Amino acid sequence: MVKIQITVLKMYVFKEYQHYCNETIEKCPAFREGQVFVTTYEKPDGFCDWAWRDLYPYVASLMTGGNFSEGIFDGWMKDKDTMIAGCTDGIRPVVFELRRLKENDSAGVQV
Repeated sequence: MVKIQITVLKMYVFKEYQHYCNETIEKCPAFREGQVFVTTYEKPDGFCDWAWRDLYPYVASLMTGGNFSEGIFDGWMKDKDTMIAGCTDGIRPVVFELRRLKENDSAGVQV
């Protein structure tokens, strides 16, 4: 079965938008940079529901053989097994690498 590895690449916080929030804003508390999840079609344990909703279309595409380097995405990603995507939080977004694992890949989960 195909698996997708999701790695937290970068976490941002836009302090200039603090005036929109009731509380002091910091980076997203749901993740940490370098954190790795491996999944199939299910949301990994401990994964933010909102981020999962944002990433799921990419996960589903990679799971079913799709890629982001051919067709309408011609030249977008160098590696057909990879996509870079982010959650849609406009104040403290998180950027992820999604990678389709090969059968012999032995990725570990670091939560």
